[in-house]
Amino acid sequence: MRKRPRLLWQLYPSHLLMIVLSLAAMGGFSYKALKQVWEDKIVTELRSQALLVARLATGKISPAPAADLDAVVKEIGKNASVRITIVDRSGTVLADSLGDPPRMDSHAVRPEIKRALKGEIADTMRHSFSLNTDMIYVAMPLEQDGGIVGAVRLAQPVSPPARFLRPFWNEIFWAALVIVTYGGLMTLYVSSRISKPLRSIREGATRFAGGDLQYRLDVPSSEEFADLAEAMNAMAAQLNARISTVVEQRNELEGVLSGMVEAVLVVDTNERVLRVNQAAEKLFNIDARKVANRTVHEVIRNTDFHSFVSKTLSAESPVEGEIVILGDPDSYLQAHGVTLRNEAGQCIGGLVVIHDVTRLKNLENIRRDFVANVSHELKTPVTSIKGFLETLREGAFQDPQHAERFLDIIIRHTDRLSAIIEDLLSLSRIERYAEKGGINFEVGAIRSVFDSVSKICAVRAEAKGVSLDFVVDEAVSARMNAPLLEQALVNLVDNAIKFSESGSAVKVSARQSADGISIHVEDQGCGIAKEQLPRIFERFYRVDKGRSRAAGGTGLGLSIVKHIAVVHGGNVTVKSSPGRGSTFTVHLPAIARNANG
Repeated sequence: MRKRPRLLWQLYPSHLLMIVLSLAAMGGFSYKALKQVWEDKIVTELRSQALLVARLATGKISPAPAADLDAVVKEIGKNASVRITIVDRSGTVLADSLGDPPRMDSHAVRPEIKRALKGEIADTMRHSFSLNTDMIYVAMPLEQDGGIVGAVRLAQPVSPPARFLRPFWNEIFWAALVIVTYGGLMTLYVSSRISKPLRSIREGATRFAGGDLQYRLDVPSSEEFADLAEAMNAMAAQLNARISTVVEQRNELEGVLSGMVEAVLVVDTNERVLRVNQAAEKLFNIDARKVANRTVHEVIRNTDFHSFVSKTLSAESPVEGEIVILGDPDSYLQAHGVTLRNEAGQCIGGLVVIHDVTRLKNLENIRRDFVANVSHELKTPVTSIKGFLETLREGAFQDPQHAERFLDIIIRHTDRLSAIIEDLLSLSRIERYAEKGGINFEVGAIRSVFDSVSKICAVRAEAKGVSLDFVVDEAVSARMNAPLLEQALVNLVDNAIKFSESGSAVKVSARQSADGISIHVEDQGCGIAKEQLPRIFERFYRVDKGRSRAAGGTGLGLSIVKHIAVVHGGNVTVKSSPGRGSTFTVHLPAIARNANG
């Protein structure tokens, strides 16, 4: 790096140049003043000479030829270094010390002549084009018999006062040299006095930067540097106090983090680990001293966790997510992430707090397994009962009419129990496969799913007198599990048919956008009240219990739709109002560029 010049050699040359320029400016002004004095001296001398010439010419101005007057003027002009011109009242030249009057133009337009013929003594300086030099002109009136009969004008070239100053050039040169030398030495001394305390302050600042905040600067004698030194000493004292406070707060934070049962990780914008607490060390089986400044990918071998950290750093608001660590047994984590920002609002890292919810997840799995086991246990006897009752129905009873009616009721309830069990099993399978990653997804056209749903629901729609309208572009595709998505749409379309009046229509459409794919199932049925919308996706929740049971529903269809949408990475929403029908929308995420099915 190029060496920086010292302050001394930045101040000294500039001040020395200032002295030289000041002398030059003073010399210029002095020369101008001397020139003015010189010109004033010439004007004074010309006025005196003009007065003498005017006295000699008084009484000699007449209309007759002025040869005698011209001869006198030329004689005077030989002994003088000025040009003498005499004109009459009309400006005609009567005599001139250098020219021939009859050949000369009228001088009536000359400014000094015009003023002299008005009775004034006039002087002016202008450039003479005939002589090609600057001239000073002095003119005064010629009076005769109480009136102005003409004017006399004297002219002399303006020569610079250099010859006047020539004897003083040596004295001026030596005086200027002494001033420059003295001024240079004084400037050197002052610059040195300024740079010395600055060097002391620089040394103190270097020690402060090195962490020696106990060091104190000597206070210089000058007010400005004294204020600066005192301010830096005060700054060092404040920094020392603040750093002590920060150290205390850091120790407190370390104590809090150590006592937390939740795992805590702090990462920078490059996903490098800055800090972990003891709970994180235990959870991920890592050593805080060995993982510092290493990337998350190197420290924790889990792609879900890597994705969550990246999402935390890019999110504008806190994020949540679930992370599964496969092992024996599997570990389930609930992660909360927030972006860390500086005072300017710029992202400087992320904070991830992780709760180990493995025990809660195991309890949930037990509950799901219990439902599945109970469903399996109920299915076999219910099926047997149904078979026996059908057999009995074919026999003869004492009251065949009532016996057959009772048997039909039993069979109908048996069918309902079977449907409930099937739905419970379906829910259990979906949840279990989603958690284990056992659901296969492939990129396919929505049209194929619509065709299957149309075939399945066509018979029921025709029997109810409801028309089905499927609208989708061939190009609309999604990453999906076709059987599951088909099951969800069948449930939605079946519900729409159930709660639609004969002669109405059910419209199923799909649209693709940058945010993903949305599949709409729109009916013209009775609609759903606003206060009931938040709960319709709950298991066994019914809007109209009596009507739902009469229609043959199990109360699990919409819950199945919701779970299928969730395992696809999307969700399901509903818009409805009583008497105006309902529109259910299944939202699926956009196809990722690297999606390979």
